[in-house]
Amino acid sequence: MIGKDELVRALSRRAFLGKAAGGLGALALASLQNPRLGDIPGLDASHAGPHFAPRAKRVIYLFQSGGPSQIDLFDFKPGYRELHGSELPKSVRGTQRVTGMTAGQASFPVVAPPFQFERYGEHGTWVSELLPHTASVADDLCILKGVHTDAINHDPGITFINTGDQQPGKASLGSWLSYGLGSGNRDLPNYVVMLSQGTGKNPGQPLFSRLWGSGYLPSNHQGVQLRPGANPVLYLSNPDGVDARGRRDMLDDLKELNKLRNEVANNPEIETRISQYEMAFRMQTSVPDLTDLSDEPDSTFDLYGQDARVPGTYAANCLLARRMAERGVRFVQLFHRGWDQHLNLTKELRAQSRDTDQASAALVTDLKRRGLLDDTLVVWGGEFGRTVYSQGQIGNPRSGRDHHGRCFTMWLAGGGVKRGFEYGRTDDFGWNIVEGGVHIRDLNATILHLLGLDHERLTFPYQGLNQRLTGVEPAKVVNKILA
Repeated sequence: MIGKDELVRALSRRAFLGKAAGGLGALALASLQNPRLGDIPGLDASHAGPHFAPRAKRVIYLFQSGGPSQIDLFDFKPGYRELHGSELPKSVRGTQRVTGMTAGQASFPVVAPPFQFERYGEHGTWVSELLPHTASVADDLCILKGVHTDAINHDPGITFINTGDQQPGKASLGSWLSYGLGSGNRDLPNYVVMLSQGTGKNPGQPLFSRLWGSGYLPSNHQGVQLRPGANPVLYLSNPDGVDARGRRDMLDDLKELNKLRNEVANNPEIETRISQYEMAFRMQTSVPDLTDLSDEPDSTFDLYGQDARVPGTYAANCLLARRMAERGVRFVQLFHRGWDQHLNLTKELRAQSRDTDQASAALVTDLKRRGLLDDTLVVWGGEFGRTVYSQGQIGNPRSGRDHHGRCFTMWLAGGGVKRGFEYGRTDDFGWNIVEGGVHIRDLNATILHLLGLDHERLTFPYQGLNQRLTGVEPAKVVNKILA
């Protein structure tokens, strides 16, 4: 509670600040009342803009949760057929950690992919029969075959790739981009998240909101989850008996109270709260317009697949991601569960690929047709890959592959990266990186670079340290993949 004397002082200060139009709190409030003030450089330190000319304006991150098998999708070697059934040499396996699910196996037999591969595009990129649509856009992809991580299990792995640390509590990649670049559309969040569940595995690995959280950054930089159905954003709709005018009046009163408190407390999070309330109000109009697909022609659904007509599917989320790119949303992230094929790999990987292949390729094609691919970076991949050896008895239809973080495959498209290009090479067993390794920290540094941000300069003071997405360990931009 604000005491009587404090209230008098606050009211006096309020009058002064109103006349002088000075003070951070007054400016923040004024920017809400007059959106043009939000364009003033330096009004908000988190909106400082890029450090140098960006190659991309936005990111669409197609996160494949569970660990897609690079062995069965991209990292093909004709020699796999000859190695099938042989023991993975200890000299190759080395000291690589494996999970408790296979650590006790007496044998580690190599399993060749049970799917056909062909070369596609001018570069002759190997792509599995499971991804025919992705294969058709091979010339637009930059495929990284030497991505590696420190994590061996799902929760630390997915936390690491999304926040730069295996321990929870750090700011996510999307939050860093929001903090570093600010908004591209004042009526929609900087960072939007959508979740989907594949048919390849049910229920799949759990996902936690901390994966798109802001950590120690101001809370207005956290991801906003967009849900399927009548209420895409929780708590956005007016309660019964409250109309738009009543909501506006309530927000104006609440804004004044928050302003008074901020003049006493000088807490930046109060200003964040004001901005979030205002964003929620504007989203009441912008979100329904975004999610209403009635203006999309039949050709769009032919491109993405008929699942795109079903809210909450991966295909529908890919289409919404394109619509957000058109509207200036800075970072759109899709989390699609179901890639954890420890068992029944042949059946479940086929189903999982069928759920995602057409829509992923359609997004690249659609962005390209609309002139958006050049300044939109598309990222596809999961938290790690899968082992070349079998989990379970070789030849058993219920067998699969274990986790493998030492090397796996991701692809990028648009946004300043080379097209029809492969970077990185693994050994004959797809177990170790021979050349072109890309650590998770390197990947994140490169994504920031493409958006015009220096990963060493993009910092936030917290607990006595200038925090960074890439942490204190060495990280580098992968210049060889830049166009």
